[in-house]
Amino acid sequence: MIRDKLVTAIVLASRLNFGRFSIKSQLQTALWPVGEEPVLQRLLIHLARQGITKVVVCSNGDDSVIQRLSHLKINSSLKLKFLDEPLPLGTAGCIRKVAEDEGGQLFVVFTAAIVSPPEIDLLLRAHNNGKSHLTAFFNPSRNGDKRYGKPVEIYVCDRSIVKYIPTDGYFDIKQGLIPALISDGETVRAVALPKDAGNFSDWQGYLYAVSDYLQQTKNPGATLKLAKYNHDKAVWKGINVNISPAARIFGHVVILNEASVSDGVVIIGPSVIGRNVRIGNNSVIMNSIIWDNVRIEQNCLISNCVVDQGAFLIPNTTVQEEAVSARPVGWLRSSFALGYRFIRNIAPAIENAVQNQQRRLSSLLPNSVLPRIGSALSIFAVIILLLSFFWSYQSGIESLWNVWKRSDEYSSGLLVPFLALYVLWSRRHEIADCDVQYSMWGVLLLLFAQAVRFFGLFFMYGSLERLSIVLSVAALVLLFCGWKFFKKVATILLFLCLMLPWPNRIQAAVALPLQRWATSSAVFCLELIGYEVIQEGNIIHIGNTSVAVAEACNGLRMITAFFVVGALVVLLVRRSWWEKLVVLISCLPIALLCNTIRLTLTAIAFTVVSGDYWEKIFHDYGGYAMMPLALGAVVAELWLLSELITAPSEKNIIILKRG
Repeated sequence: MIRDKLVTAIVLASRLNFGRFSIKSQLQTALWPVGEEPVLQRLLIHLARQGITKVVVCSNGDDSVIQRLSHLKINSSLKLKFLDEPLPLGTAGCIRKVAEDEGGQLFVVFTAAIVSPPEIDLLLRAHNNGKSHLTAFFNPSRNGDKRYGKPVEIYVCDRSIVKYIPTDGYFDIKQGLIPALISDGETVRAVALPKDAGNFSDWQGYLYAVSDYLQQTKNPGATLKLAKYNHDKAVWKGINVNISPAARIFGHVVILNEASVSDGVVIIGPSVIGRNVRIGNNSVIMNSIIWDNVRIEQNCLISNCVVDQGAFLIPNTTVQEEAVSARPVGWLRSSFALGYRFIRNIAPAIENAVQNQQRRLSSLLPNSVLPRIGSALSIFAVIILLLSFFWSYQSGIESLWNVWKRSDEYSSGLLVPFLALYVLWSRRHEIADCDVQYSMWGVLLLLFAQAVRFFGLFFMYGSLERLSIVLSVAALVLLFCGWKFFKKVATILLFLCLMLPWPNRIQAAVALPLQRWATSSAVFCLELIGYEVIQEGNIIHIGNTSVAVAEACNGLRMITAFFVVGALVVLLVRRSWWEKLVVLISCLPIALLCNTIRLTLTAIAFTVVSGDYWEKIFHDYGGYAMMPLALGAVVAELWLLSELITAPSEKNIIILKRG
């Protein structure tokens, strides 16, 4: 038995991982289930049974772990503490923090995402026999020509290693602590475990770990607290499980409480069917893990997959080798199509009902009263919807405001709504001639806008959530004002898109090429006017002066600002559509040219003046000086187009007569 006063266990529970796949973005790996228990709960129970009494869980700033664990049933003898990190400390930083707060001479560090943790005595014996300061454990090799398999993220170390961990900042075990120990001549030992520990970081590793656990464990039903299924020794089921006699189950399969398996279903293990799962007729499940509350319709094929909680698979769905989200694309597409058909069918009925009520009121009330009531109700409805819009999009509008304030690239977006109102006011005489009447197609567009917003929120795409603001505004205009009015202001609504920041992927894709272009074009201009210039990456060496072209100088700020100016000019001038298109397209080369001129003048100025004050003046305010230049270029372009395309005068018309 280990001496628990000397040993403290540290469990590393990573925060949510966005951008890889949706399951890990919603539920971190420490809480992924094995049977009815999250892997973290299984690990804590394992540590308590091994005699460990002190456990510190490093939640890395994620409160969801703490909230979930407060409801878990764990051995009362276990003294469980949480290390909440407002800023990530790193795996080694967690050891230093725990060593400062807790006693003990040895620290056993576990990753929370582990299905089959090894015995504590085995780990301590390996560490003591090696007489090392830190012992790192590996899975056994699956290939005979390799000594070690993949690392398990399990370490045993003594308190002496704390002096190698910095007190501030992020510090990792593999990339920071181990190299620091080796460079100082300390001992670090690698040990291969006798069997795979089942650690994982993604859904493929999770699927393999659970499958291996079901195959290697003699009675997984006992550890998962399930009764055996009488018809097959390799199948375990919970309570109130309904399995059709016509279903076929092969291999190691676990079926949890309240699950239902219909006629003709084939389940091939190793597989886990979660609680309250419904599997429709003639569906096939192969080597997959189905989480709780999943509904699988008939004739579906699921092979080597992990299916998220609450997922709904429509009939005849086939998914292989993937993590299935709770909102698959097929479900979204079918739901949108159903909603579209419903709106299309019900819109005429709603219009007829409203018209009938209007006729009924007109027959009961005096003619002078009805218009007042109708206008009052209309104004009240508009006010209620506008208030609901601002209340619903309060967080999105605040997010846009913060982007405009902190980002130079998109600060021009703050002017877009006001400029749109100005353009709308300038067209007031044209718009006044339109018949204003409601259109039920606005409801459909509003539903589409909310679907875009839901998709953005669900998959963490902030750009889609912001786009839904413009779509919702367009939907309200269509709903209250009708198609004729909507067509008149469609270009103004499109202009509102310029207030939105670009998606992160697009900005990241264009930032580096723009930075390279800005540097190279500035070097070309300097050489053209006679300077001796050397370009080194994004640094320009001109004489004894070096000018660094930072990412903020790549011209994206000018592009966004000049597109706002160009689009405003296009909306205000009365020209043919193709002339407006030429002006709009020319905003990009004009912005790049102005940025090149700004960088060239700034580089020349840095050779003449010195000091932080003057550098700030030329760097920060040089961009504002380019705005009149760009506006002059647009005006010159419009003049040139008017000179090239001139209507024929009467003097130049030759009338040909017969005879």
